[in-house]
Amino acid sequence: MFRSFLLCFVMTLTGVAAAAESYPLLEVARQRAGDLRFSVYATADSVIRLADRKSARDDALDAMRRLGISTIYIEVYRGGLVVPPEKLISVRDFFRDNDVSVAGGIATVPGKGFGVASNEGLHWFNFEAPETRRALEQVVRQSAPLFDTFIVDDFLCTGDTSEISNAARGDRTWSQYRRDLMVQVAKDVLIGPAKEVNPSIQMVIKFPQWYDLFHVYGYDVEREPELFDGVRVGTETRGATTQRYGFVQPYEGFINYRWIARKSYGKIGGAWFDYGDCVEHDFIDQAWQSVVAGAPELIFFSLGDVVKGHPDHARLQHEFTALADLAAAVRVNPVGGTLGYKPPNSDAGDDLYLMDFIGMLGVSLEPSPIFPADVGTIFLPTQAAANPQIMELIAPELVPGRHIIMTPGFIARSPDPAAMAKLAGLAAPVVLQPLKATTAPVGVNQVAVENGLDLAADLKVAGAEVLLEAAVGDHNVPFLTSFSVNGARVSVLNTRTFSQADFDAVGEVLLSPRPLGLLNLPQEWADVIRAELMGGRDWQLRAPTRVTCQQLGRTGWLIQNYNEHAVEATMHFANSPQLNNAITGEPIAVENQGIKIDLPARGRLWIKRTEANNGSSREVG
Repeated sequence: MFRSFLLCFVMTLTGVAAAAESYPLLEVARQRAGDLRFSVYATADSVIRLADRKSARDDALDAMRRLGISTIYIEVYRGGLVVPPEKLISVRDFFRDNDVSVAGGIATVPGKGFGVASNEGLHWFNFEAPETRRALEQVVRQSAPLFDTFIVDDFLCTGDTSEISNAARGDRTWSQYRRDLMVQVAKDVLIGPAKEVNPSIQMVIKFPQWYDLFHVYGYDVEREPELFDGVRVGTETRGATTQRYGFVQPYEGFINYRWIARKSYGKIGGAWFDYGDCVEHDFIDQAWQSVVAGAPELIFFSLGDVVKGHPDHARLQHEFTALADLAAAVRVNPVGGTLGYKPPNSDAGDDLYLMDFIGMLGVSLEPSPIFPADVGTIFLPTQAAANPQIMELIAPELVPGRHIIMTPGFIARSPDPAAMAKLAGLAAPVVLQPLKATTAPVGVNQVAVENGLDLAADLKVAGAEVLLEAAVGDHNVPFLTSFSVNGARVSVLNTRTFSQADFDAVGEVLLSPRPLGLLNLPQEWADVIRAELMGGRDWQLRAPTRVTCQQLGRTGWLIQNYNEHAVEATMHFANSPQLNNAITGEPIAVENQGIKIDLPARGRLWIKRTEANNGSSREVG
């Protein structure tokens, strides 16, 4: 018996050594698991293949080890396909036996003979239908005993307007009804039955990335994080220049994660992104924005794509240590800067996903679902007007040194539009009227703006200084204004992104429906906008659009170039700090209190202060 035990022990050690030699990232990933972990999600059809074919299991394990993946989520149901418990057990045990953590998952989407599909919206359920609830509860009850952790993929929403839903809605808005409905489904169909059959199970909700429309289709960022044991967040921004998944900007992953994190009751545990519409660089870009947002776990969707391979896998392997270092750094020094206020369940009007585009102008913008008191710079888009006490909240903030930035949508939809316009040095009323300029003046020249520059209103100043203006028809319209109030400053950014009408025009439901000229502005304009929205700091970035800059407390900056060509940028400082490249460890020379930054196409630079007293406190505003 002892000889058999010794032989098994030696074989185990040999296997571990062989794995370390064959999969160099695997051992590094295990050592850095406290900073950053990689996981993968296997859909129901993949789970069936894993259960039925040894070759599928071997291929999956090989691909996962190459990427240092330590956890697999195995799905129990999707689109009418229910994975039998015996197959779930065989797949679960295979991975556990190979030192891979296992969790369960479910995609609550309809399929043939399973529940009732929504009559409107995307491929979602009618959750009011009893058949839907019964079918889902049965799956949860039979699969929950098999797992310690169970994640609900991002289909816990509905667009249904059928007779049964309309009757249940009563006098509530569709948004309120759907949020109430999905909270009830979460409790009665998912969490309750799961904990009844497995009291120790951890139930996790995964929010999608379309944060500005959550409340419209039933996601409730106030109540659902409190119900679930854990929270994961979609940061799947994919390709920014294609229609397939919307013209979603890379900064959106950061905005979505940070916004939900502030309402997660400390339960947020990771980001989730996919391979869909991801060409070279798109996949790895999602990783960097997820990590700088604070994600300690990255969940790749899905296993089939991990096995298939992707050009960015080599980058993921090469950049793992830098990503883990960044994850450790932002845990102590999270991104700070201008705080954008978006209350939960707030309508965006003409400012849908505006924060994503502001971030793409190089503004270190962090979102907040809570009004950010005691910060230097606050950004108020239309969403902020949903708070009926917003005027009372703003007034105390207008003290010397404070800076409030508004959009016309916020002014027009605030409880007192005339008073808000006066506060900004504008003539009332501010009437929302979509306008488009085709050029941006730079000195005596007019620079063409691809896709045109969208403006929200024909503003008239009443004391405010015009920093930028664009020609619309036969007259100039202020685009960026600044006004002093009691030593404080109020700025207005006269931009417009999308409204529901823009979505309807192209049949889009959730994601950005078209490209914006805002990201095609000349650098001279981008520099002015960035300086105004990030003023009052001891540093200043000058760079083209589509170059992001996220300030890591007082310790450094992550600068990323999302252009398809190399760019030059500069940073200027109030003093001459000691800096290095945190990715390579090389020093960065500071000359005349500034540095020149050469960024390759889709490249990045993590600048780190190296002064002994750089501190670890967060700098906000």
